[in-house]
Amino acid sequence: MIRTDKWLWAARFYKTRAQAKEAVDGGKVKVNGARTKPAKEIKINDLVEFKAGWDDRAVLVTGLSDIRRGAAEASLLFAETEASLQNRENARLKRASLGPMPKGERPTKRDRRQIHRLVSRPDS
Repeated sequence: MIRTDKWLWAARFYKTRAQAKEAVDGGKVKVNGARTKPAKEIKINDLVEFKAGWDDRAVLVTGLSDIRRGAAEASLLFAETEASLQNRENARLKRASLGPMPKGERPTKRDRRQIHRLVSRPDS
């Protein structure tokens, strides 16, 4: 058995172990449907649900490792559920349909000064 934060790091879901620990402490990781602690031990066939980046993922633990290796070896440590794959695909399509984020123009220093003058103007 292995610590939750170490496994998430070794399976390459988080870049650092500190990020994995922070995610677990922040309640973003559930093991078998319940919130967990970083030191909780993971076993094979546990269902781990977590948020990584923009995606909510659910994976079944198929292997244990506390050593971070290449992506090919890390992918052997888990199997993503069909529902999770479908949800990620739907989210990707939704983000793609929105198009690129609009770029608004930032106010210049002069514009900000004028805005502040209007906002902080005392009522006469």
